[in-house]
Amino acid sequence: MSRHHTAGTCRTTISNLGVTLGKNVILYDIDFTLNCGELTALIGRNGAGKTTLLKALLGEYSHTGTVAFHTPEGKQRKLRIGYVPQQINMEQNSPVTVYDLIAAFLSARPVFFGKKKDLARTIAAQLNLFGVEEHLDSRLCDLSGGELQRVMLALAVFPVPELLILDEPASGIDRNGLAILFQQLTQLKKDKDITILLVSHDLPLVREHADQVILLDRTILAKGTAEEVLNSRAFRDTFTYFAQSGVHC
Repeated sequence: MSRHHTAGTCRTTISNLGVTLGKNVILYDIDFTLNCGELTALIGRNGAGKTTLLKALLGEYSHTGTVAFHTPEGKQRKLRIGYVPQQINMEQNSPVTVYDLIAAFLSARPVFFGKKKDLARTIAAQLNLFGVEEHLDSRLCDLSGGELQRVMLALAVFPVPELLILDEPASGIDRNGLAILFQQLTQLKKDKDITILLVSHDLPLVREHADQVILLDRTILAKGTAEEVLNSRAFRDTFTYFAQSGVHC
């Protein structure tokens, strides 16, 4: 099942979002809008709350405030989210294949019953959209970082979500793999008009590809275009301080 939104007329609004874990306030006063057909990059130092924000949006952490998806007609309904994690933990030499992984999400039929031909064709067609159809029967542990990211991307957008979340998509991928990945993300924005939210420490990639950038440190310090945020006083103060103190960003 797929859906297509009229460009620029649907959005996800995050209003007054906050997360408290135990007695610790991790995030507060988080307000921003994610427009359909745009890529938003979430940047900040380690420990700024980026992963916590993703987990709150995914429903893994309780939060205050609201997250609302607005249709092109102005109606609100439940937000469908696709997610690509930074990494998948698997045992070395695990026999799990690409088919096994995706079939487990798409069918109630246990994968150890063997491959179902119709489902295999459906999965292969989805993988073909991201140039990894030849890996249908490959073991996950044998894939390169870029190949695994593209497999996970194929799974995350099947069916097509309103919001696609990627946690550090540049991790473990060479520059050629990154170029392919971001070409595919750009095509997704264009063809499916979905919203993409990604966490990244790769500022050149952010500058080149992001429609909107959010600088986070427990709350939003700056948001706007890449040029606006990367040239802001808040960005200079945050990254200069942590560079001098030896804390990674």
